[in-house]
Amino acid sequence: MTPDALSAAILTAARAVFADRGLDSAVLPDSVAVERPRNPEHGDYATNIALQVAKRAGAKPRDLAGWLAEALQSTDGIKTTDVAGPGFLNITLDAAAQGELARTIVTRAETYGRTDTLQKKRINLEFVSANPTGPVHIGGVRWAAVGDSLARLLEASGAEVTREYYFNDHGAQIDRFAKSLLAAAKNEPTPEDGYGGDYIAEIAAQIQQAHPDVMQSDDPQEAFRQKGVDLMFDEVKRSLHDFGVDFDVYFHENSLFESGAVERAVATLREHGHIYEKDGAVWLRTTDFGDDKDRPIIKSNGEAAYIAGDAAYYLDKRARGFEICIYMLGADHTGYVQRLRALAACAGDDPDYNIQVLIGQLVNLVKDGQPVRMSKRAGTVVTMAELVDAIGVDASRYALARSSVNQTIDIDLDLWARRTNDNPVFYVQYVAARTAAVIRNAKDVGIVLDESTFKPELLTHERESALLGALGEFPRVVAGAAELREPHRVAHYLESLAATYHRWYDECRVIPKGDEEITDLNRTRLWLNVATRTVVANGLGLLGVSAPERM
Repeated sequence: MTPDALSAAILTAARAVFADRGLDSAVLPDSVAVERPRNPEHGDYATNIALQVAKRAGAKPRDLAGWLAEALQSTDGIKTTDVAGPGFLNITLDAAAQGELARTIVTRAETYGRTDTLQKKRINLEFVSANPTGPVHIGGVRWAAVGDSLARLLEASGAEVTREYYFNDHGAQIDRFAKSLLAAAKNEPTPEDGYGGDYIAEIAAQIQQAHPDVMQSDDPQEAFRQKGVDLMFDEVKRSLHDFGVDFDVYFHENSLFESGAVERAVATLREHGHIYEKDGAVWLRTTDFGDDKDRPIIKSNGEAAYIAGDAAYYLDKRARGFEICIYMLGADHTGYVQRLRALAACAGDDPDYNIQVLIGQLVNLVKDGQPVRMSKRAGTVVTMAELVDAIGVDASRYALARSSVNQTIDIDLDLWARRTNDNPVFYVQYVAARTAAVIRNAKDVGIVLDESTFKPELLTHERESALLGALGEFPRVVAGAAELREPHRVAHYLESLAATYHRWYDECRVIPKGDEEITDLNRTRLWLNVATRTVVANGLGLLGVSAPERM
């Protein structure tokens, strides 16, 4: 019996009790929350449904809990029900009902953990979106790991997700990039406001090699801009692909200006009544929706302000049919959140639903107890390639997705490179490898998955109950992580599951010792072992991390 099945059984019993007692069933929730008690002696699951609804139903909580306990006693799979404290209901499943979960997980395989909580939701998830003026730096790498993991979670919850990269190829930063390339080509110093780092000289040299006459073009700076941006963006795409991150859409900022989308956005906002003119400029009245001041959308010189592009981009996403637009921005964009929310409201949308902005805090790298200094190649930042070279893709992705984006994190390169249990990704991946080894060794002695010898009622050991309980939580962890936009919840769950599995492995043998006879208990435990591997592999997959069969 899964937690969801138990929840449904409790709700069915509650409706029956309310009907028998003449209580108003309208106070009952759509679903009943069940949790694993901290103390195993209190049963397999507990619910506070009686405490939640008793007062509104006109009953005493302990009385209502007692009626529910009595009604549940006849439910298949429930062994005992007990009322505790002011009205908590503790439930113990019989071994067969609890053990059946192992077969459910093995049967569902890679689909176990998937839900339909976000079914039919079309979500645009924009992340990384680093300027094409240099390699992806460590802040962008965090968004690559977290963003891709979040996309996987949303898809596992039934949503239709488009991964989008906003390609900033319009504006002053691109001009500075082009000036820097031209200066490098001329062997001149980097402009005062330009980009440093060896990669600038590398790109300039590549352009000159491919286009020997570039310096003789009508506008050398423009030529370096076009070709340099293309080369830089190709490198960004390649490095992200090697990191396991691919985008469905690469949206060019410049297209908003070339296509007339900015003008159309201003017209749309004007139609909604939030545009006014003052001092020769066109303003967006964002203060009506919580912004600290109104924003000029067209400057007095006739040029579009930065927010004009944002407005056009947001409206373009909505026009493409996306119900929810998620933006993942760096810590330096904290003050921008309310501006984007106000912009969505000005467009007639619900800023609490249609637009969601996540802010990621900084990442610090540490080696030998000291901060890792800037990259020579990138000039002022540590790059994705350097992180991957130090600890690998799996460790990089796991380390970056393991913490809430609201936290600044320190990544100890020495720790994450170790092949020991104090390295969190090794600790979890070791379960994947250990479960695979058990499967191989079991096969060698003739123990294989067989429906005819699967006896879930034999899984009575306390370690088996704990492991089954942990495995049963996976779908709810996935759904919760997706709903809250918090992939790190999956990592924390996997580490807890790993600890539970190792304790089970130490006390509950799949393969008999020596000349001991192979029994149905051994055969049934293999199902539990395979179920664990399934959940670990599915969980690691949601983080974009491999589940190795050998380590």
